[in-house]
Amino acid sequence: MKIAPIIRAIDRHNTSEQGDFIEPALVHTGQHYDYEMSKVFFEDLELPEPDIYLGVGSGTHAEQTGKTMIEIEKVLIKETPDLVVVVGDVNSTLAGALAAAKLNIAIAHVEAGLRSFDREMPEEINRLLVDAISDYLFTHSPDADENLKKEGIPHEKIFFVGNVMADSLLYNKPKAEHYRTLDRFGLNKENYALLTLHRPSNVDVRESMLNIVRALAQISQELPIIFPAHPRTQQRLKEFDLLNQLPSSSHQFLLIEPLSYLDFLNLEIAARFVMTDSGGIQEETTVLGIPCLTLRNTTERPITISQGTNTLVGNDTEAIVREALKILAGEGKEGNCPELWDGKAAERIVRVLSPKGAGI
Repeated sequence: MKIAPIIRAIDRHNTSEQGDFIEPALVHTGQHYDYEMSKVFFEDLELPEPDIYLGVGSGTHAEQTGKTMIEIEKVLIKETPDLVVVVGDVNSTLAGALAAAKLNIAIAHVEAGLRSFDREMPEEINRLLVDAISDYLFTHSPDADENLKKEGIPHEKIFFVGNVMADSLLYNKPKAEHYRTLDRFGLNKENYALLTLHRPSNVDVRESMLNIVRALAQISQELPIIFPAHPRTQQRLKEFDLLNQLPSSSHQFLLIEPLSYLDFLNLEIAARFVMTDSGGIQEETTVLGIPCLTLRNTTERPITISQGTNTLVGNDTEAIVREALKILAGEGKEGNCPELWDGKAAERIVRVLSPKGAGI
């Protein structure tokens, strides 16, 4: 979702008359999905097939990061690129940046400067380390700029370009609106809540999951909840013996398999509100103007709270239910779309990185 707009912007740049061709090579590490599983995302996002597939797979943080570094180093030695672009905060992001830094290859980090200030989050460690060694730091909000400046990053390395997640969302929204996903699940527009849940601090801790499940049971009495659940989350619900505490009626609660990007976006656009522990969905709901309850105690995207539609509720049963009922009573948070979340962030990134360095 973060790479697709950059690839499109590079294609537009290369077909312009600027005469400074950029030759991209797309590397798929396989950290989250193997290539067969991820093909639906490539199709939905109109991404070309990856030039290189590493097939790293799952494992501990150290295993994933180490395996990815080893494989990416081989690619970098063979391809000798001028620049490595990494996005977000996953283990592949850190591995790609470290491998490039060791080979003295320039690094561009898209979504730089995000901070939750919670070092128990593995992603927070990745963000800090990648930003420290990057040459181009592309930020999506002024608070991210300030975080980097406080950490001693020279201002000439920092570029406020906007949000590439908003680029993907706004580009794909017209297509997603024509999907019939609501009909497939018997849902009516703005008469259901959408849930996602995947962070280890929630799904790997029984007490946390129990608190959330109790809240869901109460909220589902007021309107249906649909939950596209990652297989790992489903497994934890079984292991913790919590499935029997969820509403058994499909009219109240729908536990379904993960969806394609466009199917999920169709549900997100039409939801009354969203409950999530995902960083990206906090941003998407802010762009869409849909109330979002974030099932975390911290967020690296505070602009979604200060300007957007996001409210932190943690895994506190009472807080989740209270805020959900406020939304249903018409007292949900109304926000504004932040500056430069306009669908053109990738174009600004490519202008900075182009051989002629047009800047922003």
